[in-house]
Amino acid sequence: MRGQSGLAAVLLVGLATLSAQATDAPITRTPLQSAETPEAAHSAQSYLVSVAPHAVVARHTHPGVEMGYCVSGGLTVSVAGQPDRQIKAGDSWVFPVGTPHSLANTGEVPAQLVVTFVVEKDKPLSSPAP
Repeated sequence: MRGQSGLAAVLLVGLATLSAQATDAPITRTPLQSAETPEAAHSAQSYLVSVAPHAVVARHTHPGVEMGYCVSGGLTVSVAGQPDRQIKAGDSWVFPVGTPHSLANTGEVPAQLVVTFVVEKDKPLSSPAP
């Protein structure tokens, strides 16, 4: 239980920081932690992400898996070959390696997310997708 309280405190402080930053940039990504994976070619990286109202994250891919959880607010997620999906607080997702996707915050409040990537170490975290 103590670990959960500590995590909640970290998230609240991080979310307050992201809310303050949201006015400066439409999308902010604050590193939380990173770890090596058992096989040396990948790493795991977690971030607090804030997407400002009416901001769009352009279509892109990752050189690994993306897993996320929406803490507050909401997004419209467009994934290649799938109908658009509405993500709201409490929802989670997983995008397989190399899956083209984009995000849009059509709401009036910032979307606050916790996102973890397990990606190849020597590649950029994301790359534009056609």
